[in-house]
Amino acid sequence: MEIVKLMMISQKNVRGFLLGTCAALTFPAGSALAQDLEDEYFTLDPITVESQDEQQGAADRGASVYVADAEMERARLGDMKDVFAGVANVSVGGAIPVAQKIFVNGIDMLNLVVSMDGVLQNNRVFHHASANVFDPGLLKFVRVDPGVAAADTGPNAVAGAVIMETKDATDVVAEGKTFGGDIRLGYADNGETFNRALTVGAVKNGWEILLYGRSATGENYEDGSGEEALGTQADLQTGLLKAAYESDSGHRFEVSAQKLVDDALRNQRANFGNSARPLIRYDTERTNLSFNYSLTNGSGMWDPEVVLGYSESQIAAAIFNQSNTETSTLSAKLQNTFHLSETNTIVAGFDFYDRKGEYWDETVPSLQENARNIGIFAQARFEPTERWKISTGLRADFQNFEGEGGFEDDYSGISGNASAIYAVNDNLSLRGGYSNVFGGLQIEDGYQFFRTIPMFGGPWDYASLDSARAQNINLGLDWTSGAFSAGGEIFKTDVKDAREFDGNFDFSSEGFNLYASYNWDLGGARFTYSNSEVKRDDNLVASGDIVDYAAPLGQILALEVQQRIPQANMLVGGSLDVALDYSPDYASAAGTQKLDGYQVLNLFAEYSPPAAENLTFRAEILNVFDEDYADRASYGGDYAGFSAIKEPGRTIVIQAVAKF
Repeated sequence: MEIVKLMMISQKNVRGFLLGTCAALTFPAGSALAQDLEDEYFTLDPITVESQDEQQGAADRGASVYVADAEMERARLGDMKDVFAGVANVSVGGAIPVAQKIFVNGIDMLNLVVSMDGVLQNNRVFHHASANVFDPGLLKFVRVDPGVAAADTGPNAVAGAVIMETKDATDVVAEGKTFGGDIRLGYADNGETFNRALTVGAVKNGWEILLYGRSATGENYEDGSGEEALGTQADLQTGLLKAAYESDSGHRFEVSAQKLVDDALRNQRANFGNSARPLIRYDTERTNLSFNYSLTNGSGMWDPEVVLGYSESQIAAAIFNQSNTETSTLSAKLQNTFHLSETNTIVAGFDFYDRKGEYWDETVPSLQENARNIGIFAQARFEPTERWKISTGLRADFQNFEGEGGFEDDYSGISGNASAIYAVNDNLSLRGGYSNVFGGLQIEDGYQFFRTIPMFGGPWDYASLDSARAQNINLGLDWTSGAFSAGGEIFKTDVKDAREFDGNFDFSSEGFNLYASYNWDLGGARFTYSNSEVKRDDNLVASGDIVDYAAPLGQILALEVQQRIPQANMLVGGSLDVALDYSPDYASAAGTQKLDGYQVLNLFAEYSPPAAENLTFRAEILNVFDEDYADRASYGGDYAGFSAIKEPGRTIVIQAVAKF
């Protein structure tokens, strides 16, 4: 009955509910109960996730962003927009998983190293669809390195890196137990979307196995104006199988296989809004296979790690006839960490990738491009004094590129990076980083291959293409006093000779980020702000002129607050997502318009029955005031008359989680 009342809530009642929630946030909590709930409480402080990073605290992690465990837990039945909802300098536009594009400091994630369980991703398929569709339900760790990335992160880190890891069986099996897992059910009234997910893990005698599956189905949702958003229905299935063995001497072997399928009617351009064109079926698949070996008790001069993996993305859709595109990456890395002391290390090794893009349809034979790269790298991390942390690295990359029409050429380059953190005192630290990166020549969007055909303007002039090179710089400070933290940085990324079709251009992004957080016994608040400006060839340009490289975002703000109320066995909170008005002075202003700002309020409450500690119910009101908007990172909002894909209007979400 209470849920029905919520679904019928008016704006006046919503404001009353918000005031009641704010009052609840100040409800006193007993310290004894706080201690009892400490192990179950998912916080907005990312310290738990950060502790999983072997290089946490190193100078090259100074500007890194770790997604907090509370954000990860909230996003389990959601998408990547939910994962990064509290991180202003990571924007996700596109509204539905198959269309979502992720931007870091205004730059498309296609220009960053992206890895899952150490396996390189970024399989570029279609500029109207995502190359990075991931299911948050299987993730346990997400780190973003904006701009400057270490040499051991991976090749062609033009604008940084995004590192993700999937759950292990030990993440769902309680210590001392051999079996465990959870069942998650969720329903959203807007779009009638039903989510169900099952995770099962087993641990015994050094062996671990994890099984995960999820299905999300539904109908088109309504945007904030009450209009049906065509082509937005959920039809997502994902699965993960992960097995590991760790010997008594610390040798750990791990294999995993995951599959993601999204098969539904979409707009002909999946990241566009409603149009007069008929919907078409997008049959999309993502595959990721990995093998990892590590020595968990490695020390001294011997601490090896081996990664071998394969990732693949496919789209079959009637875009040009019944067209198909497939991109894949075979990658490997072999490295060793030399522990010179407890605080001084050198990581050295080599890596490899073989990336292929292919397009074909009923009238066009297979068109392909292939890029192979071998890299050699070393990254040194030192703490020469109690106040200084230094990190510096080099890598050399050797790339072979094959294009259409028999074209083949070799490209090579040196990349270097340096970062430092100086602790002025116990509260204040200063940091900075710089990198100069060889970007190579990347394979083109699969649906651009048809341009190589003479009737569409081809063949391409590959000989005119140059390998890309980028420079990144960030300067920042961090201040901490007890439970309060604040800081920020200025940044700039400058990329020369980025590839577009069969030509090159330059682009850049610059701006600054701010953050502040405060944590108390059973609650916390976090605020982040990002202001970025992107240019092409030194000119401000609209989103259509810099597709797959960057987006005009302007000013983005995010605020999160949550409070545990142990007397009521509840957790309550909310978030605010804001984009300010943005009116860039485009070099070519014809047909463009300013980007209107928006303010989106989300509220939630969780309840755990005292008699069933392993059961949690969660109710959310998303987009409380029914804001009618397209996310700032969605394509086309700066074009007059263009139908950008809009986010859902007010949505009531009910979830239940049962752990066993």
